[in-house]
Amino acid sequence: MTRTYTKKSLGISRRLCVSLCLSFFILSCQPSGSRLNPKAPKEAYNTTEMEVRNERFLSTVHVPVSIAMADVERQINGQVNGLIYEDNSLDDNNHDQFMVKVWKRGTIIVNAQDSLFHFIVPLRIWAKAGVSVLGFTQYRETEFEIDLRFKTKFDLERDWSVHTQTQADGYGWVRRPTVSVIGVNIPITNIVGRLIDKNLGTITKSLDQQIHRNIDLRTPVLKAWNTLREPYLLSEKYRTYLQVVPKRILITPLRFENRVIRATIGIEGFTLTTTGAKPDVRPAVSLPDLTVVPHVKDDFQIGLLSEASYEEAAKLVAEEFVGKSFSFSDNRYNITITSMDMYGQNENLIIKAGLKGTINGDIYMKGRPYYDAHDQTISLKDLQYDLDTKNVLAKSANWLLKGTFARTLEKQLTIPVGSQIADMQKLLQERLKNNQLAKGVVINGHIDEIRPDQVYLTPTALLAVVNARGRIDVKVEGL
Repeated sequence: MTRTYTKKSLGISRRLCVSLCLSFFILSCQPSGSRLNPKAPKEAYNTTEMEVRNERFLSTVHVPVSIAMADVERQINGQVNGLIYEDNSLDDNNHDQFMVKVWKRGTIIVNAQDSLFHFIVPLRIWAKAGVSVLGFTQYRETEFEIDLRFKTKFDLERDWSVHTQTQADGYGWVRRPTVSVIGVNIPITNIVGRLIDKNLGTITKSLDQQIHRNIDLRTPVLKAWNTLREPYLLSEKYRTYLQVVPKRILITPLRFENRVIRATIGIEGFTLTTTGAKPDVRPAVSLPDLTVVPHVKDDFQIGLLSEASYEEAAKLVAEEFVGKSFSFSDNRYNITITSMDMYGQNENLIIKAGLKGTINGDIYMKGRPYYDAHDQTISLKDLQYDLDTKNVLAKSANWLLKGTFARTLEKQLTIPVGSQIADMQKLLQERLKNNQLAKGVVINGHIDEIRPDQVYLTPTALLAVVNARGRIDVKVEGL
């Protein structure tokens, strides 16, 4: 049968052919896979790098202090010499008709018992007294030797001032006083004894006032406080400093054992390693209040810090994953990773992966970073597609949602930081072994465990913090 084509039908056929050719040409110019364009998750951070570096790792430095009583005696005898008391008026103290000069005669002996210091003070005393003979007052001079005994309770106040409560504890005659009247030596022991008894209260009160006024603990303790706050270089290689931020000082009550005074000082504060330039720490001008406690803990913790910038971390991850291909649904679908990038969104690390293959474009995933102590790496858990990426994939690549791509990345995506933390741990342990900080001040300690804290996301870097826990003692010998 012969078909007849009209002009009109021939025109329609030509237009159809042209349309099919154009469609084929357009499709042939497009990539083989569909194009993805999900919305990028917003970059956000809950903490800054400086806030992490100041993170609170509360520790107590345990400082057992032992002071030999011989050191106390040496200090006191070194400061108390020669003339130590004088009364040059016969008319003071309600016209007591008594003048006196007192010299230290020998070594002051110090003992301690029942929370009290006991002092034996050997003295030589010159006295001038008015003696009534037949209604007439005659002034006579005498010299004698005596051992005065005192007992003192010693306390430190919250403001670092020294408070003492001194009481007379009797005296013993070594050479009794006499005066010569008409060539006859007359004992005046009772008279002088009464005058000494009368003035002992004044003497002990004066001693307490002198101690309170002249003993300055704030200056040396403030100097030690600022020395402790000064950053200590742990590693030149990593430019890492050990920084201590002390907050308060604890002390246990004084204990007296044999001829040794014992107490424990606790310096409570926050300790952290910091990387980079030496932290700028301005000297403190005041001390926190002193707190008396029954017991001071001997544990400590130091935050060891490892830092990886997002750029550095993305480079390490890209070396592992870029160029890697994945197949799905019996090789019906294929993708290859072309790029990797990352940044933070509060507690989550955002992974941006470029893909080509069955689908093309970028996808976004998020997961919580943590420090894997076994592998010494920053790893991810709960890695999943971002919500907008999930919605886009549900429409164009549901096979990727149902596949194991996210779980595979979660298992394999790691950022190594262990070598830096291990080096810091080793250096720290070396610094804690029999390290003499100053004459008579030796630090000893050991690390019992390394416990992961967490990974912090800051605007510039991932900061992995690990707590080194252990025991530290600072032994102080002498005064």
